[in-house]
Amino acid sequence: MKLFSSVNDVTDVPALVAQALAAKKDPFANNHLGKNKTISLVFLNPSLRTRMSTQKAAMNLGMNVIVLNIDKEGWALELRDNVIMNGTTVEHIREAAAVMGEYSDIIGVRSFPGLKDREEDYSESIFNKFVEFCKVPVVSLESATRHPLQSLADLVTIEELKTKARPKVVLTWAPHIKALPQAVPNSFAEWMCKADVDFVITHPEGYALSEQFTNGATITCNQDEALKDADFIYVKNWSAYEPYGAVTEGNEDWMLTNAKLNAFAPDAKIMHCLPVRRDLELSSDILDGPRSVVIHEAGNRVWAAQAVLKQMLEAL
Repeated sequence: MKLFSSVNDVTDVPALVAQALAAKKDPFANNHLGKNKTISLVFLNPSLRTRMSTQKAAMNLGMNVIVLNIDKEGWALELRDNVIMNGTTVEHIREAAAVMGEYSDIIGVRSFPGLKDREEDYSESIFNKFVEFCKVPVVSLESATRHPLQSLADLVTIEELKTKARPKVVLTWAPHIKALPQAVPNSFAEWMCKADVDFVITHPEGYALSEQFTNGATITCNQDEALKDADFIYVKNWSAYEPYGAVTEGNEDWMLTNAKLNAFAPDAKIMHCLPVRRDLELSSDILDGPRSVVIHEAGNRVWAAQAVLKQMLEAL
């Protein structure tokens, strides 16, 4: 594997999940693979789980790790082509990415969308420019439209905790105080549509995701109907795809509560990518209760990243 940007870069999803679970059982079994190899983790945006889990995964594999918060510690990057750089930017991404490639065997990149220009965000121009100019394998640490390491960890969690061969998995929209990207729900939907699960997406009117990510899912605006007999419920807010980045007032009653679970899905396990705004997106009663697997899910971020990096190292 030389690129990990979506589920479409994975040739065998069940095998990758199995490798993640194998790494969880024996974290240092493949630490010879990363000896004298360096991964650079480049962050244009904040991170907690992605940063720490990917760094730990790389170290488990014996790699050297460089972490660069380029938005704070690097030169201001120019991302546009064919412009005279007489403004606030100091270095062009062409040179910056190329130089990073000189110092790295693998590069991880994290960037968020602007949520103003859908065409620009969905072109993945920032991520793709790193891929083009760095000339080494690249792993997405979240991009404008996807968060594949999170989604792989989510699938690992479901595979690990499921009690039936084909569980019902529900992705439900949740309230928030600001517009959030579609990257996590896009990616989760894309991975679930390729997994052996009964997958349902539920959201208020006006929050439909792009169809390119949801082909194969059942989609409804009736949350109660969607939650019925769910085995796993993934809670996440996102802004509208059309009109792009929009949010509408109301819909506070979409927050998941124990009352809803007791009524429709008493045995469901509750997932969230974190960070989560308590008692806005998800009730504290759920987060602190036995149904929540959000910490377990976050722990699996290490093993998901380790499985991906293992395959990348094997391809070097």
